[in-house]
Amino acid sequence: MTMEATELLRKVRRIEIKTRGLSRNLFAGEYHSAFKGRGMAFSEVREYQVGDDVRDIDWNVTARFHRPYVKVFEEERELTLMLLIDVSGSLDFGTRGQMKGEMVTEIAATLAFSALQNNDKVGVIFFSDHIEKFIPPKKGRQHILRIIREMLDFKAESRRTDVGAAMEYFSRMMKRRCMAFVLSDFYGRKGFEHELQIASRKHDVVAVQVYDELAKSLPDVGLMKVVDAETGHEMYIDTSSAKLRKAHGDYFRERQEDLRALFAKCDVDWTSVATHEDYVKSLLGLFKMRRS
Repeated sequence: MTMEATELLRKVRRIEIKTRGLSRNLFAGEYHSAFKGRGMAFSEVREYQVGDDVRDIDWNVTARFHRPYVKVFEEERELTLMLLIDVSGSLDFGTRGQMKGEMVTEIAATLAFSALQNNDKVGVIFFSDHIEKFIPPKKGRQHILRIIREMLDFKAESRRTDVGAAMEYFSRMMKRRCMAFVLSDFYGRKGFEHELQIASRKHDVVAVQVYDELAKSLPDVGLMKVVDAETGHEMYIDTSSAKLRKAHGDYFRERQEDLRALFAKCDVDWTSVATHEDYVKSLLGLFKMRRS
């Protein structure tokens, strides 16, 4: 075994130890509660009882028997979790804590092990400005470890981003309703509202944005060389300019508001976490919000 392969196995093991522990001790119950109502199959009808949700009334049966009946649902035994993972060049960046791509890997692994605890299938779509790789949904620990190995070792063909292309492919490939987490910094220059709306009508889509603190606020350190990770364009900016720092912060806030409005319009739950922050807190907050 080569040194590269040995180091990769060590990284996989470290990720497994951390994220499997998190999923077992913290997330499995929250994950189950947050998504159990999303994979329901019709079972039968019965007469309405006090306290039943009026939205479950079966009006056809009610009209036939002249008294209210409600639909009874049961959880589907098997749910599918799809991880749509951004592998574009902008994820290879981080000034505090860790790289954005490293945090995405940990979050994805935690979600995958949470799905494993619930006996769900897990699949992955790696995307840049096109589909880089598709791993069909399967169950089992070995499958999850394969996904983690791929995330740690994957080399994308393109450095650009197109979230819309990922959403379109996801909608086309997944015929049955499933859960989907889109893990990205959402720095693509193309809009993806149309593709997201189509996907969210059929599937339960959740977005997790990972960003670096430098995107939010610039430090006053004088001249700074910046490189666009997706285009390779280089330029120098003068961070001693208060006007420049304010414009930079304003742009980030406007962009966040645009994302917030987009996800609300498409009925997509989302959370945002910086690379130096605790993603555990963000995910738990997201899960608890979905239960309420």
